[in-house]
Amino acid sequence: MEQRNSLMLLSGILLTTVTLIGCASTWKPHEEHAPRDIQWPDHTGKARIRHLRTITGFEETGTSASSLFRYIVFGSNGKNNLIRPVAAATGPDGRLAIADSGGRCVHLYVPSTGHYHRIYHAGSGDLQSPVSVVFDDALRLYVSDSARSSVEVFDEQGRHLFSITRAGERTLKRPTGLAYASGRNMLYVADALAHRIYAFDTAGNMLFSIGGRGVGSGAFNFPTHLYATPAGRLYVSDSLNFMVQVFDPSGVFLSSFGRHGDGSGDFAMPKGIAVDKDGIIYVVDSLFDNVQLFSEKGAFLFTLGEQGTGHGEFWLPSGISFDNHGLLTVCDSYNQRIQIFEIIQDHAHE
Repeated sequence: MEQRNSLMLLSGILLTTVTLIGCASTWKPHEEHAPRDIQWPDHTGKARIRHLRTITGFEETGTSASSLFRYIVFGSNGKNNLIRPVAAATGPDGRLAIADSGGRCVHLYVPSTGHYHRIYHAGSGDLQSPVSVVFDDALRLYVSDSARSSVEVFDEQGRHLFSITRAGERTLKRPTGLAYASGRNMLYVADALAHRIYAFDTAGNMLFSIGGRGVGSGAFNFPTHLYATPAGRLYVSDSLNFMVQVFDPSGVFLSSFGRHGDGSGDFAMPKGIAVDKDGIIYVVDSLFDNVQLFSEKGAFLFTLGEQGTGHGEFWLPSGISFDNHGLLTVCDSYNQRIQIFEIIQDHAHE
């Protein structure tokens, strides 16, 4: 009883201290760097991609009253590790969001202020399986939760605004990939179980849909990941059709590439997809543990990474994205980290 009373007294003192000094603390990513320069050449032998750093979580910088209170009372060391990061997105101001399906949360980090927030809750319930994230131009954060069958929307502080659970007359079944076309204020949502892609405005109203189950152009078999250019051209990882499909901003089919196989340029489980400023297409293949690069026309260029636990190696990678500086982020899911790469120079178009 005495020990409990002492702990309560100490807690009261520390809480008072936190109140007087302030609860604000700053954070930074916990980074690791390869001991040597790791580069990947294209088919001509020129270095095209370089590994920059690996992020395994976020940690507090310095010692604040709030971190001291947390350490003494709860034993927390001010570090939040990534458990199973599956998707990442960068906002217009450089903020970073990471969907962590293993932690059932989204890590939100703002480099300019050092603010870090772990988002667990969405409305009246908790996040269950966050699998994709994207920001709009107003810094609203969209999170697809495949287990809740919803897309949850948060403001720039990480406060829940509303949920998207319907697409017109249809109910969302298993929303997965998200993409935002900033030039058109349009949110794209892949519903893997419905085999459809839905387009919404930023208020959550459905504009149109693409697809339905099938193997032909414009039909899908469990689409999982999306990428949208600012003008609205949409790239879809059609995972169990083992291809990438491309659509114009209105959802009209333009082209496709890819096939099932185990050779260069083939797919076993295509997931994350992104496109750089030169039109080069980057496709994560989870089962190959790599990222394959393709020209605008879908011609195979070269491969980034291989299976492993070292820097520049992957274990069941998932999401992929570019930040505002053109740096490539790959969610190395089962290695519990994200890896950042630099595109050294423009690629030649084929």
